[in-house]
Amino acid sequence: MSFFAAAFAQAGDAVLEGLTAHVAEHPDGGAAFSFPRAAYAKRADLAGLPIGVFDSGIGGLTVLEALLKADVFHNDNLQPGADGRPDFVEERFIYLGDQANMPYGNYPSSGRTDYLRELILKDALFLLGNRYWPKADAPQPSFDKPPVKALVIACNTATAYGLEDVRAAAKEWGVPVFVVGVVEAGARGLLQAPEDGAVGVLATVGTCSSEVYPKTIQRTLGLAGRGIARVTQFGSARLAGVIEGDPAFDTELKVQVAGDVRGLVEAHRAARSGGQVVPLKKVMLGCTHFPLAIGEIDAAFGKLREDPDLAPFIAATRDYINPAEWTARELFRELARARQRRPAGNAAATGDRHRFFMSVPNPADKALPLAESGGLEPSYKYGREVGRLGVEDT
Repeated sequence: MSFFAAAFAQAGDAVLEGLTAHVAEHPDGGAAFSFPRAAYAKRADLAGLPIGVFDSGIGGLTVLEALLKADVFHNDNLQPGADGRPDFVEERFIYLGDQANMPYGNYPSSGRTDYLRELILKDALFLLGNRYWPKADAPQPSFDKPPVKALVIACNTATAYGLEDVRAAAKEWGVPVFVVGVVEAGARGLLQAPEDGAVGVLATVGTCSSEVYPKTIQRTLGLAGRGIARVTQFGSARLAGVIEGDPAFDTELKVQVAGDVRGLVEAHRAARSGGQVVPLKKVMLGCTHFPLAIGEIDAAFGKLREDPDLAPFIAATRDYINPAEWTARELFRELARARQRRPAGNAAATGDRHRFFMSVPNPADKALPLAESGGLEPSYKYGREVGRLGVEDT
């Protein structure tokens, strides 16, 4: 059991227990936040099913892009090495962006960690089930969405607070799927970076407060026989929203990035006060939105090197670790190990195409508090309690 799972277990697990009871009450998957368990029980082979990917918004599309473009294994013999064909060329994906409830990174700082955990499990249930709304104002839901054979948590905060929950839930519900999270994959990506220099983690406030990256990085390096890394992290409460174009975060992207990068460098300098100066050489992009601003991030580091007080704490060139790229490797290995890779040329009975779903505030709920932008009013969004499984506000 991970540190986070153990901490949650000590506090009682009303979130997981509540959803498990709800799933048991709706075995046909007809209710929101449930799935038809028979859909898995009747299948001896899951290889033809799609792969589920979810994030708190559009940031997870960087992970999906990495999955679609990855070519680091031979498709025929599964050995490392590019073969000119995408590794997942035969696979189909279902993507869920929980846009209405983003950014996930702000729930822990609002004292709503348990509600965040519930949101993450609801995301997983959506992908396991067949129920969805074909459009925001549809009079009733549809039930023709296929289940998935694997879950990719394409969100660092969701991985930090929900990976162990989703794995435990899948086991409890008897669902034979495996779950891949971006944090573990990203930490393993550090093994391929130069050993010199310090590691900077640029992430959301929620991800940083969980301490998941420092702990996972040290554990991963230790298992590989590496020494302890110097890790500094900085959590941005706004950058993901700015990248999304959320009207609630109206700061210019370049300005927001400059402030956050400065925050990371200042934190690194403060942590090394009086000790040996080790420049930031490796930067973990600890939010799936952040690779979308990699140019601005690198330019901000370069600009700060012009400051003689900060230059010693920043390497002349930086290595950026995008966990999405390493998540693709992790997923390929898991599919190959489980012999669940989709056979070449075998069109899935559920439809040979990728599918995309986004959450929005429920337009049927006229009493739902909305901001001027049309999104959930922040005090409502971050004030909700767990266990309201009969309420479908998004």
